[in-house]
Amino acid sequence: MKHYPYIFWDLDGTIINSYNGVAKSVQKGLGSQGVTVDWENRDQMLKYIGPPLRVSFTGFAGLTPEQAEKAVAAYRDYYIPDGMFDCTPFPGIREALGRSRKAGRKNLLASSKPEFMCHQILDRFDLSAPFDEIVGATPDGRIDTKLQVLEEVFRRLREQNPDFRLSDCVLIGDTKYDAGGAAEAGIDCIGVSYGFGTEEELRDAGALAIFDTLPALCSALGI
Repeated sequence: MKHYPYIFWDLDGTIINSYNGVAKSVQKGLGSQGVTVDWENRDQMLKYIGPPLRVSFTGFAGLTPEQAEKAVAAYRDYYIPDGMFDCTPFPGIREALGRSRKAGRKNLLASSKPEFMCHQILDRFDLSAPFDEIVGATPDGRIDTKLQVLEEVFRRLREQNPDFRLSDCVLIGDTKYDAGGAAEAGIDCIGVSYGFGTEEELRDAGALAIFDTLPALCSALGI
């Protein structure tokens, strides 16, 4: 596998197992608009983990854009005080990020979760230090999709290094939204199947390679 100086990391399903907090918050958000889901039913809930909330609430739950905004607000009313920290880092991720940094790679977080939440979660689990940039969505939806998040990362990197090249970048992610966003942005994506997506959907969305475990991923990246 080629050498990537810039490693972009997804958050949910790649760095942290956030299923409980996100699923419970989705249940609260959709419930506010009369849609009943069971947060413990993984088959029902996994499709809501990965895409922007507005996309999943309209596309999967059939809400109108106006209802989706209300559901997002209800989601955050629960998620911010209670659900945000109902998660755990995947085993070995702290060491992997540290080795990447020591190897001279640039670690960049690229998440569809609002950026202020990304900072709070990484700070809570002492995972902020290995990152050169932490980039997420904006609460107002201006930056929402994975493509928009990646373009914001590119903007910040170009400010620091005019010679920055997309060919030096790879996104590590667990869903088709990661692989598809990377393809739209013009960078490679390597998938991990230990998160919330499937190997099949990652492959179909254009992932360059897919690894079942973090050690296998790190070996391939040379970190």
